[in-house]
Amino acid sequence: MAILEVTQRGAVAQLTMNAPERLNALSDEMLDALQTTLDGFANDPQTRVITLRGTGKAFCAGHDLRQMTAMRQAADGGAAAFKDLFDRCAKVMSRIQSLPQPVIAQVHGIATAAGCQLVATCDMAVAAEGTRFGVNGVNIGLFCSTPMVALSRNIPRKQAFEMLTTGDFIQADRAQSLGLVNRVVPSGNLEKETAALAEQVASKLGAAVKIGKEAFYNQIAMNTADAYAYTGDVMVQNMLREDTAEGIDAFLAKRPPNWDQ
Repeated sequence: MAILEVTQRGAVAQLTMNAPERLNALSDEMLDALQTTLDGFANDPQTRVITLRGTGKAFCAGHDLRQMTAMRQAADGGAAAFKDLFDRCAKVMSRIQSLPQPVIAQVHGIATAAGCQLVATCDMAVAAEGTRFGVNGVNIGLFCSTPMVALSRNIPRKQAFEMLTTGDFIQADRAQSLGLVNRVVPSGNLEKETAALAEQVASKLGAAVKIGKEAFYNQIAMNTADAYAYTGDVMVQNMLREDTAEGIDAFLAKRPPNWDQ
């Protein structure tokens, strides 16, 4: 079976990391599969939302430590291979946020190190009760510096720093209160609740969501004045679209919009 399975359900694509024996680690193979698959959705107008989940006991346990240990056998101690690994991981994370479609993580079991980074990178996340989140590399002498980038952009800095320096797990309800996940649901309802959120987002005008996602990540890196100037221009372009005019007309007429999505 494929290490990354793709199931298309109407306008929603479900990606399933399928390496349960390695807790869906972000191995070379998994990173390559994620990159290729996500790139394939960049120009897919039929897919409006993507969900990401893992098989087995865990969502994702981070990088594959056995592969990383093998890299140390190179003449340079693994420096080139490690740099390539972290660069490719960063490229996958960047691709998630540059896609036109929102990406929703469906999380269960554990999400640790780069697996926690993956949750933090996704646009939204739904977690099962009992799920644990951690950036635990410090426990083995490897500070989670790259996972820190996504984590510290999701939760308050002192809480992020505590997780990074103690290596402790946080529970799903704590992750929700900090802003790492959107919703915590009973484990038996995880897939249903994730699918419901995906379908709700997919029901909106795809062009508007695409415009909004790009603007969201662009403005968040700007100061307030620049962000307002930029998003004002974005809203002008959005307002000029015929399908936006149709949405407004439909609202005023109290009828469903006639969108060709």
